[in-house]
Amino acid sequence: MGSDPSLGRGDPDIARTASAFADPRRVRVLMALIDGRALPAGRLAEEAGVAASTISNHLATLLEHGLVIVEQQGRHRYYRLASVEVERVLEALAPLAPRMPITSLRQHTKAAALRNARTCYRHLAGHLGVHVFGQMIRAEWVTGGDGRHDPTIAGDRLSAPGTGAQYRLTDRGAEALSCWGIPVRVLDRERPLRYCVDWTEEAHHLAGPLGSAVTDRFFELGWIMRGNIPRSIRLTPSGESEIAAIHPDVDDGMGSDGQRESSEPMSSEDRSFGGVDGPRPNSPTPNKSIP
Repeated sequence: MGSDPSLGRGDPDIARTASAFADPRRVRVLMALIDGRALPAGRLAEEAGVAASTISNHLATLLEHGLVIVEQQGRHRYYRLASVEVERVLEALAPLAPRMPITSLRQHTKAAALRNARTCYRHLAGHLGVHVFGQMIRAEWVTGGDGRHDPTIAGDRLSAPGTGAQYRLTDRGAEALSCWGIPVRVLDRERPLRYCVDWTEEAHHLAGPLGSAVTDRFFELGWIMRGNIPRSIRLTPSGESEIAAIHPDVDDGMGSDGQRESSEPMSSEDRSFGGVDGPRPNSPTPNKSIP
């Protein structure tokens, strides 16, 4: 009779793993990688605010604790988060952490870019994410809520996955998203949709498998592009017109409550990217390449 391998193991050493999160420079590295990209040590040093000679020590600590992995591409090494569990830890800690003050122009620029449009655990967030989800609600692609954050409802906490509303995809929404080329496997009309309460906009944005699939498809169609700041997103002209077409009665740039979220116009730099025109969601002809 073989021995039980679990008998030689004690409780998880949470304190040891948690120690890797205790240094703000290492946390900045992890946050720079949270959109799923692999980045070189030099870029991570910039994000962490340390010298190139110092970042290697922090990366070694993260590797030792199993929080990142490294990939060799030619002469260069690229780092990425080790697993989705690391993302979930950061997601769980975010609502508990106090907000840090902005003390420099660089921080202000970064904060403004992330508020405008960013990825949040691989789905769209910020003003753009809230606006897209609001458009879907107004077009009756999604029912079960109005997209607004309500602090009086349990499960509607800022910077956290939402559980207060019971959003569901409608038949109209499933048909429209299929025209975008969203995989059928994520167009579930029975289960509630996952959403997050956006911490900058104080409103809901789409999350979960459908949120990730929509974001991936936007990238594929050239409707959005990654910005220079990690996690930041730029909306292309074709993306702007397609998102506006979801519910044409609302001006592009409006939030889920119908009010303009920012008085700052989109810069010429943000509008300077061309995109690959994809099918309009209201097109009567479905995308034939849908899996």
